[in-house]
Amino acid sequence: MEFFIILLILVAVLVIPNIKVVSQSKSYVIERLGSYAQTWQNGLHIKIPFVDRIANVVTLKEIVKDFAPQPVITKDNVNMQVDTVVYYQITNAELYTYGVEHPVSAIENLTATTLRNLIGELELDQTLTSRDIINSKMRSILDEATDPWGIKVNRVEVKNIIPPRDIQEAMEKQMRAERERRERILQAEGEKKSSILIAEGEKESAILRAEAKKEAQIREAEGEAEAILKLKTAEAEGIRLLKEAKADSAVLTLKSYEALTNLANGQATKIIVPAELQGIATIGTTISEMMKKEK
Repeated sequence: MEFFIILLILVAVLVIPNIKVVSQSKSYVIERLGSYAQTWQNGLHIKIPFVDRIANVVTLKEIVKDFAPQPVITKDNVNMQVDTVVYYQITNAELYTYGVEHPVSAIENLTATTLRNLIGELELDQTLTSRDIINSKMRSILDEATDPWGIKVNRVEVKNIIPPRDIQEAMEKQMRAERERRERILQAEGEKKSSILIAEGEKESAILRAEAKKEAQIREAEGEAEAILKLKTAEAEGIRLLKEAKADSAVLTLKSYEALTNLANGQATKIIVPAELQGIATIGTTISEMMKKEK
């Protein structure tokens, strides 16, 4: 009975602590008698007491590392500070454990040297406008360099580019001057468009006034022509009626008197009549002859 109790105590002390459950996001690197034995993935595992040892516990999640700003010098000798963010993931726990001492520090130093090499080939303006190119090149270089360490670099981002204070002031002045220039251009374009619109409005107004004046003159001329036409029509109608009535000399003489009266147009107080009625009769006879000829 005592032996059984002792056996249970030994099992509890030696076996239970060596039963391990590995989670989905972890990998365990196992050494056996000082040498690499295996890598435990997620699930239930049992370690041999006094023989196996957990050398390293590695996370399989993507790791984000924000490195401190690094001093770099551009091609045109501008000294500035640049800090980067590296997104990497451990893909091989064995290589990560045995490939390099202090992997995070190694990635930081590799990032700093790569960044200096890339920016050293660019001028300041190119550095400020070529972040995507710098990010892409750095990711490619770091991913290739860290592959023997069991690390895959997914993305590299240049977080901040901090030029010297005097360069910043010069850039701010340049930006301010550029904004003022654009403002003046926009203002000049607005004034130009306004002048064009005003001129077009005046032009259209003048055209409309000329057309209105032309239309008025046409209508006035048409009215005068219509009045003359109606007057002549009335006169012709009067002559026709006289012809149809076969007016005698007395009637023609009376019409002659009326014509003489109309000649005065209401302005004369006296009408000079020929001394002899024969003259008037002659006028009447003449009108009669004219009427006959028209037949």
